[in-house]
Amino acid sequence: MIRARGTNRTLLRPLRIAELEGVPRCERTALRSNSHSCDLDFSLRVFLISFFILVLAFAIFPPVASAQQPAANSPAPLVAATEIVKVDASVLDNQGNFVGGLSQSNFHVLDDGAAQPIVVFTPVEAPAQVLVMIEASPAVYLIHDQHLVAAYALLDGLAAGDQVALVTYDQSPRLIMQFTADKSAFLSALNTMQYTIGMGDLNLYDSISAVLDSLGPSAGKRALVILSTGLDSSPPARWDALVRKLRNEDVVIFSVGLGGPLRGGSSKKTKKPAPLQSAADVGFEKAENALRSLAAITGGRAYFPQSENDFVPIYHEIASALRHQYLLGIAPAHDGQFHTLTVEPLDANGQMMNSPSKKPAVRVFAREGYWAPSP
Repeated sequence: MIRARGTNRTLLRPLRIAELEGVPRCERTALRSNSHSCDLDFSLRVFLISFFILVLAFAIFPPVASAQQPAANSPAPLVAATEIVKVDASVLDNQGNFVGGLSQSNFHVLDDGAAQPIVVFTPVEAPAQVLVMIEASPAVYLIHDQHLVAAYALLDGLAAGDQVALVTYDQSPRLIMQFTADKSAFLSALNTMQYTIGMGDLNLYDSISAVLDSLGPSAGKRALVILSTGLDSSPPARWDALVRKLRNEDVVIFSVGLGGPLRGGSSKKTKKPAPLQSAADVGFEKAENALRSLAAITGGRAYFPQSENDFVPIYHEIASALRHQYLLGIAPAHDGQFHTLTVEPLDANGQMMNSPSKKPAVRVFAREGYWAPSP
């Protein structure tokens, strides 16, 4: 039989003698008459041959399940699960310059005051993922030209393989641009930002938390550059939840406090008693403390520019910090508690670079601690 292409119809033609050579007589009769029956001898032979092939297959190829069973005396396979507390550390000298060329022997890590061996060490040369998160409130809109014009300084300082993303927030975060290595596209996205006009809630803490949830794991550097007044209208419990989450993350936060002119400038240089604070002053003081804490918890830095001329050097320093990080790794404790971390720099002789009785020779920026896994 031959099936016609493109149709289900069956075309029948007579069978030629040559096609019947070697076919048993009983089968020839069946084929000529288009019958599907055959005598008992032929059916029995087919059954016996099929049964013999099946038995032979089981003898040569045992069932897969049996082949996968381990021998009685063979050991069970070992499963290695390595847990590492990742600590990104940057070192600055007295002039504010980042110190490069350090090795593992130049670092000493303390976990709750107890020295821990460094099991992973490398200067972090992997590309960075830098997420820029900008407040979109009316107050920031009034001064947005100051930091947007200087944004090129941050992009110019990043490595060619570094990726940047853009998020804005007010009540909740909004993704403007996914991670991209196209710096010019990022600058174009900045110009499309929209700001909230009118009164509304500012949820900085929950917005950061949502952004952290959206970030995938990365073996390289991950940083958040937050441009914000630091103001947040959520209850204190939201701050506590964010702090706990940050202590489980290896993301470094660089906070840039916006609204310096709105704060009325710094009063640190004056020796006169500070005037009574208004409600707005109290709010900005709390906001500034929050931005400083975000940086301290994660090993980043906080900046509070007072004029538009301050943004370019700030962005340059953030980019430089990302290029001069060391990756330290220690094994975690297993008690379900929070552990403080201290990274101490050592000289070539293994002695402390910073003496308690002298001005520190260098400053180390590293994460504050970590939550240990349960026993």
